[in-house]
Formats: sequence, C-alpha cells, structure tokens
Amino acid sequence: MTTSATPPAGPPARLPAVRARGLTKVYGSGPSAVEALVDADMDVPAGEFTAIMGPSGSGKSTLMHLLAGLDSVTRGQAFIGDLDITTLDDRELTRLRRDRVGFVFQSFNLLPMFTAEQNIVLPLELAGRPVDRAWFDTLVTTLALGDRLDHRPSELSGGQQQRVAIARALIAKPDVVFADEPTGNLDSRAGAQVLSFLRRSVRELGRTVIMVTHDPSAAAYADRVVLIADGRIAGEISDPTPESVLAGLDALRTLDEVAVP
Repeated sequence: MTTSATPPAGPPARLPAVRARGLTKVYGSGPSAVEALVDADMDVPAGEFTAIMGPSGSGKSTLMHLLAGLDSVTRGQAFIGDLDITTLDDRELTRLRRDRVGFVFQSFNLLPMFTAEQNIVLPLELAGRPVDRAWFDTLVTTLALGDRLDHRPSELSGGQQQRVAIARALIAKPDVVFADEPTGNLDSRAGAQVLSFLRRSVRELGRTVIMVTHDPSAAAYADRVVLIADGRIAGEISDPTPESVLAGLDALRTLDEVAVP
C-alpha cells in the first residue's frame, strides 16, 4: 500500500498594510463634477516606505486622504490590513485613526503649551493607554530628541518639531504612518534629517510609511514611488533615485502634452 504525504503548509501570506481597490473620488455632480481619483488599485506591503508623486492637482493628496480614512470615497474600497475602512462610521473611523494610523503633516500640528514629551505621548493619553517607556525611549533615541523633551515647540527648530511629530505619530505603534509633504516647511538640511528618520522608522523600527511629496529628492528616500496623473495611477518606480523620479515625472508631463488636442 502506498501513502502520499501532504507537504506542510507554509506560513500564511502576509496581508499588505494598505490596499486600494477601484478607489474613486468625485467632487460635485452633473456637468460640474470633478473626478479627483478614478479606479485606483494599489498595494502597500507592510514594512515599506512608499512615496506618492504627481503633478499639482493629479490626485496624490486625495489618494492618501482616502487611504487614511480622512475623506469619504465615491466608490471602491480602501483597506488597512484586513479592515475595509470604507464601511466604518465616524466613530469607528476616529478609533481607527487613534489606534492604527499615525499622521505627519507639513505644519507639524504640535500643541504650543505642551513640551515635546507631552506632545509625543498625547495620543496615548487621549486613548487612556499607558506609555510603553521602552518604545518611547527607542523613538527618542532614534529621533535624537533626548535633550529636547522638556522644550516647548517655540523653543525647537522646524526640523526638531517635525521629529517630535514623527515620534508622536509612531508612539501608538500604528499599522501605517501617512506623511503629507512632511518636509514642505523645512530647509534642505532639516528636510534630509526628517526623511532619514522616516526611512529609519521603516528599516529599524518596522513601521509602514506612505508619503505624499512633490520633491524628487525626498521621494528617493522611499523604497518605491507610485506615480499618479489626472487622477489615475500611472506607474511606479522601484529603488528610486532623484534622476529616475525626475524622468518619471517628465514622462507624465509628456503624456499630458500629447493628450491635449
């Protein structure tokens, strides 16, 4: 008698940190309707630094806002892990943004009356959760904030304020961090430091980062660049360099010029 052995099952496939399926956003209705995003499909693997780039008005910020649950979709689905966030009500979205998503904005959005340390731990205090001091210390060390924790935002440089904002975004160990033009208000040196820290948060701390930027040099810090034009995903660049990103943007502009009658 012969028997056949079933090979052991391998580890289950890991879900992407973020997914978009047919994601569409239309503002207005009738003849004045504007399609800001059309049928976007996108996967962001966990532990990846992804940049979204495109010309002004291309839909890149709209895509990020829909993926983060900051705006409602017209149709399609957006997932964080296995959760379809387009099915959530306002209360559930608030809980999602508090517990599973971190945000870094161009304008820092620190509370001026709080110290750097108080700003960092604020999301946990609002959620009634204890501070993981080991994780806090790791963030402070990685972001070089140890000698700035008792300073208020007005006593910090722009780059230091943005590093505090990054620590605040990471303190709750979110599934994904969304960064919207995080270096837009910084000089080139401070911007490079912030981007380096975002990359380290992915490679050393295991986070997932999605960043919208218009700067090819900033995009080159990412593992991958997703290009978007006229509200549609137009391609991607792996292992980007400033030169390859510029070439990709130039190709988008050329296509736009050809499409204009």
